[in-house]
Amino acid sequence: MAFAERGTTEQANRKIIRDSMNTPLLSREHELELARAWRNEGDEVALHELIKAYMRLVVSAASRFKNYGLPMSDLIQEGVVGLMQAAARFEPERDVRFSTYATWWIRSAMQDYILRNWSVVRTGTTAAQKSLFFNLRRLRAKIDDGLGSSLTEEGRASIAETLSVSVNDVAAMEMRLMGGDQSLNATISLTGEDVWQDFLADERPNPEDVVSDRHDSKARTAWLRDSLKELNERERTIIRERRLREDGRTLEELGRRLGISKERVRQIEHRALQKLKVALMRKVKEPGDELLLTAVPA
Repeated sequence: MAFAERGTTEQANRKIIRDSMNTPLLSREHELELARAWRNEGDEVALHELIKAYMRLVVSAASRFKNYGLPMSDLIQEGVVGLMQAAARFEPERDVRFSTYATWWIRSAMQDYILRNWSVVRTGTTAAQKSLFFNLRRLRAKIDDGLGSSLTEEGRASIAETLSVSVNDVAAMEMRLMGGDQSLNATISLTGEDVWQDFLADERPNPEDVVSDRHDSKARTAWLRDSLKELNERERTIIRERRLREDGRTLEELGRRLGISKERVRQIEHRALQKLKVALMRKVKEPGDELLLTAVPA
């Protein structure tokens, strides 16, 4: 079945290529007439003739991008989308041929499609990275004379300067292009029984540790809450504002709030911490529970 589908696809591709090559080119005047008819009147017949006449541009661009491992038919479809975008945005009043304008849109549509589908990991989010993706192979081939070896530091630096990207970007893209994606379900043995995902270590904490940590956290919270009750109101306010908030208040802020100097706030805080430690020590039952005291800085 797969061979039949492949044969059908190849036949369709050949027909598209043959038809595009046999379609006559448009004169400049007729090209502009069709573009105006589509833009001003929504004439679909004019659009169809314009698209059909320049399908050769789509086929030509798809041929240049066929080495990225994507089906020729998909590239052609994306190119047609770009060609239609060009028809919708083309301004006949400007002194430029439609073919020249459409070429940019066709190439852009295909490049975006390749970047979306070449890897499950998104590639080339900026214009510079897109340029790096589509030019790295060509520039690397010039440097190593087509040997396919890894780039040297000098080679990466030369490409980085040419494309206005960092050396690290060049190294990272080189690894991406050389490695490609690999399925976690791919077998790694001759028997076909072992797959990559079977050997991936789960670095998450085990259920026992999760339950133990949750229990210890609740215990420490309860001990600290009970120990705070042994402080007076002003001491509790200072400890909460200074030690138990993510954005702790400054000595000066608390001094203004409580109507005392910041030095007096520091003294009260020091005394309150000492009282807290004494209260917490009374609650420690096992040697390992001293970890609770790290919740209250000295």
